[in-house]
Amino acid sequence: MATMIRPISLALARRLAITRQRLAGPRPAPGPAGLLEVARDLGCIQLDPINAVDRTHRLVCYSRAGHFDGGQLDQLVYGDRQLFEYWAHCASLVLTEDYPLHHLMMRRYPGGDSAWSERTRQWIKDNAKLRRFLLAEIRKHGPLPSRLLVEEGLDPQAWVSSGWTSGRNVSRMLDFLWIQGKIMVAGRAGGQKLWDLAERVLPEWTPRQRLGERAAVRRAAEKAVRALGVASPRDINHHFTRDRYPGLPRALADLEKQGRLVRVAVTPESSGAPWKGPHYAHADDLPALERLANGDWQPRTVLLSPFDNLICDRQRTQQWFDFDFRIEIYVPKHKRKYGYYVLPILHGDRLIGRVDPLMDRARSRLIVNAVYAEPTAPSDRATANAVAGAVEDLARFLGARDIGYDRRRVPAAWKAALS
Repeated sequence: MATMIRPISLALARRLAITRQRLAGPRPAPGPAGLLEVARDLGCIQLDPINAVDRTHRLVCYSRAGHFDGGQLDQLVYGDRQLFEYWAHCASLVLTEDYPLHHLMMRRYPGGDSAWSERTRQWIKDNAKLRRFLLAEIRKHGPLPSRLLVEEGLDPQAWVSSGWTSGRNVSRMLDFLWIQGKIMVAGRAGGQKLWDLAERVLPEWTPRQRLGERAAVRRAAEKAVRALGVASPRDINHHFTRDRYPGLPRALADLEKQGRLVRVAVTPESSGAPWKGPHYAHADDLPALERLANGDWQPRTVLLSPFDNLICDRQRTQQWFDFDFRIEIYVPKHKRKYGYYVLPILHGDRLIGRVDPLMDRARSRLIVNAVYAEPTAPSDRATANAVAGAVEDLARFLGARDIGYDRRRVPAAWKAALS
């Protein structure tokens, strides 16, 4: 029996992706329930310490749920324990209800036969005394910040790397114990992680089902497809539990056979030929695809964190949006093309530009160093007003009393609105 393949345009696929990412359509209800709804649709929300504008997990939630109380998000994580900090495509907030998906990595880490995995296993073995000491101290005194976990007298074998982790033995061992699921972040104090035993952090209702590899990959792949709207195997592998999809072709075949996934052929606007290779949509999203095809499209203009789920896969961002986005945080200032912490502008189903902002908290002012428009960005007044409105809304969310633009560095077509 031949596989049925539904043809769709790239524009329609983009709109489904943006809708599934909660960046179009009705906003979630305000409050904890809406924030949890966002987390469920995304699967994970990246964490990052940079605070030039706001923490990325707050920006990701703001772009979807609008203005919210940050204390409500903290309560979901460190109070109600509906979310916890773990490694998804990077350090992220993930759902406690998805614990069985992440437990597979916990019980296998550091798996694999790469040189790095073998070195890590050997280092953990050689530093068994440090490992026991940290677990005993956390058990006795936790939750604890890492600065109170002193390794004096243990004479550990130093962790050696070519980067910033070299010599940080306690931090490295804490990271390994975290990924192994032995310890978890129980809270934060001044941004610093407070470590405690996982058994004391996880709520009693945490699902403890022990999934095998095949079942875990199927479930994770299904979540990735739902979050992406439409996805190729490569897209899936780079999303949610990134690079943790062993046997993915078999998992996708299983899901297709069960009727959970359907194949689609995505045709870009510039070509009459569909993209090569299989692409999948989730069966539960077919009604939404129909509504979008019939014109039920409720777009927004919003600013995105540079670590936003929609654009965290740079290759997909380029392919789907014709938008070349690179984070320049670690690029020397004189070599940056756009800026330190640049927020892409999502306008409907296109990425039309970027904003280079900085929140001056001492003066309660949002400083906009520059605004850039893509060559194909609309130049009409409505678009300019929408971009200005998105910047103004971000300023209100951040608590800024005013906005300071460098008018020398805004697009001429949008200058009247950006002032």
